[in-house]
Amino acid sequence: MTAKSNALLLGMAALIVAAPLILNPAAQFGGTDDAASEVVTASNPDYRKWTEPFWAPTKEIEATLFALQAAFGAGILGYVLGRMHGRRDK
Repeated sequence: MTAKSNALLLGMAALIVAAPLILNPAAQFGGTDDAASEVVTASNPDYRKWTEPFWAPTKEIEATLFALQAAFGAGILGYVLGRMHGRRDK
């Protein structure tokens, strides 16, 4: 790959990442858990949760666990892709 194609790919990646923020800067990015809770409450206002979490981590621990999960998944993906690439080279 040439430097020109690398710069083009980097620019396209930056545009993909920045486009949602530029097009709708006031958007609220919530999780699926929040969206599901809102749907359940709207469809059945009398619904009561019948379970409770046994542990509620702090935001810092929650973010750390999420980062560890992402790193673990990236490691597995990298390993599998590396093995496939090595197999192809044989």
